[in-house]
Amino acid sequence: MSAPEIRPATEADLPAITAIYQQAVREGTATFELDPPDLAEMTRRYRVLVDGGYPYFVAIVDGSIAGYAYAGAYRPRPAYRFTVENSIYLNPAFHRRGIGSLLLDRLISECEGRGFRQMIAVIGDSANAGSVGVHTRGGFKMIGTHPNVGLKFGRWLDTVMMQRDLGEGAKTVPGK
Repeated sequence: MSAPEIRPATEADLPAITAIYQQAVREGTATFELDPPDLAEMTRRYRVLVDGGYPYFVAIVDGSIAGYAYAGAYRPRPAYRFTVENSIYLNPAFHRRGIGSLLLDRLISECEGRGFRQMIAVIGDSANAGSVGVHTRGGFKMIGTHPNVGLKFGRWLDTVMMQRDLGEGAKTVPGK
């Protein structure tokens, strides 16, 4: 395996991104979405994020998209404008190779550069040790668990909440 390249995602990457996410929806508990979105919906979501000034990256390994990550609004109200929520999804063939951490590190750096101050991770399924580990290594702290808030595959699932400061965090108040 060659060293992963992390670069901004383009619309040309969306078929591969869609396939990765569809598999996560169909087979996993990292997302509580139940019906896999099609390419048109994933394209709409991508455009909302990129047009909104949020970063969106892919990891390329040996010419293939191994995973992707993006940040988006944590909540829509203006008071949350300096807080983002991150998402990271990998092709299962590339799990446990450090790619999730590379994507998260790039996302953190880019969000800091764009003036965001807090990053929230909402991790589906408290048993998702891989995601909890990636976020812990990325400087996130556990802030809580919402027990039994999602029902998928006939069982109740928790969400784990983790958070980290970006840049100056809450030490100062941004100008706008």
